[in-house]
Amino acid sequence: MTIDDLLLRLTIALGIGLLVGVERGWKTRTMTPGSRAAGIRTFTLCGLLGGVIAALAQLAGPGYGAGIVIGLGFAVYAAVFTVLQRDADRAAGSFSATTILAGLLTFALGALAVAGDSRVAAAAAVAMTGVLAIRTEVHGWIERITWPELRSVLVLLAMSFIVLPVLPDTAIGPDPGINPREVWLIAIVLAGVSFLGYAAVKVFGTERGVLVSALAGGLVSSTAVTVANARRAVAGEGAVGLLASGVAIATALSFLRVTAIVAALQPGLLALVGPALGPAALVAAGYAIVTVYWRDAGHGGRVRPDAFSNPFSFWPVVGFAVLLGVTMVAGRLIAETFGTGGTLLGAVALGLADVDAVTAATSRLVPAPLDWIAASMTILVAVVANTASKLVLAAVMGRGRFAVEVAAMTVLCWLAGAIGLWLAVSAGFAVPH
Repeated sequence: MTIDDLLLRLTIALGIGLLVGVERGWKTRTMTPGSRAAGIRTFTLCGLLGGVIAALAQLAGPGYGAGIVIGLGFAVYAAVFTVLQRDADRAAGSFSATTILAGLLTFALGALAVAGDSRVAAAAAVAMTGVLAIRTEVHGWIERITWPELRSVLVLLAMSFIVLPVLPDTAIGPDPGINPREVWLIAIVLAGVSFLGYAAVKVFGTERGVLVSALAGGLVSSTAVTVANARRAVAGEGAVGLLASGVAIATALSFLRVTAIVAALQPGLLALVGPALGPAALVAAGYAIVTVYWRDAGHGGRVRPDAFSNPFSFWPVVGFAVLLGVTMVAGRLIAETFGTGGTLLGAVALGLADVDAVTAATSRLVPAPLDWIAASMTILVAVVANTASKLVLAAVMGRGRFAVEVAAMTVLCWLAGAIGLWLAVSAGFAVPH
């Protein structure tokens, strides 16, 4: 290690201590001078001390010597700092281990900045300071959170970071088989979109929350938004018109998402796909705007602020994910069995679950084995099937006026898309050959 590198690392160790010290000093700024065991200067010196101890350890050479020097230095430092902070807490009548742990970690990160990766040490220091700074907000959040909310967060985290990594990413069963990871990802998306809607309502209020969650969820899965809003409509957790407008927003985004995928992978297909999906997206968005701003979206009163009571239900989410996974497998099986001739039939089956996958796969099949017109029709058929599946979900799960609202929006989108496609064909839009 050169002298320049050592000075740079010691500066980083000093900065780590200063960063933590500023936060700790700000928290105790109202205390009488001399009553604090550690403030800005102390924490700054703690970070530098860790760096200096690590630099001295380098003189002991490789092997156990460096570790012994750092270990002894840390032990002495920890004992002194802990005793001083304990006495300060007793004098102030408080009981907390936060400052002690922050002091120990500051020394350790200072040592890491010199003896290890300084970038990791700096990043960890920023993270630690952030955690220390949001203490009040975290405590307030913990006081307000309900058990169903906490349980849903834990379940969603477990689904994403415990179960998902251990699931095999290969097909199981007869060809083409079911991919467990793929099915579980669908479950995570469904649960995540449902929880997002719940959180958005809590933060932004019912009206804006439903629309914000539809915008965010529609970027991932309009089907998931439909499922979540249908469940809430039948449970009386929202004005049906407002929930239906959320489905309309997500549907518009799904049309735009398909258009964007086509534009990125095979722009030539936009000659027919664009004129069909563009008007359909405008109609869906317009329907949502009219429903929200020019009609009585509730048809029976506005929803109570506390109406959303459950972020999501685990087993219904998993069951529906399995159903979508089986549908996707059926679509692949049909396409593989009937070849090019079965492409449209496969697109219908696959489009019920995942129109984006159909769009991406079809875009790669032109100009062979599919021509431009056949590929465009395959994508549009998948889009129609996908909107039809949302209509069925609304009718089966949401029922009543929610189903009527979604049906009206869907039919208008189909009509707009059909008219746009007819005009494009009549105008003789050029299709690449």
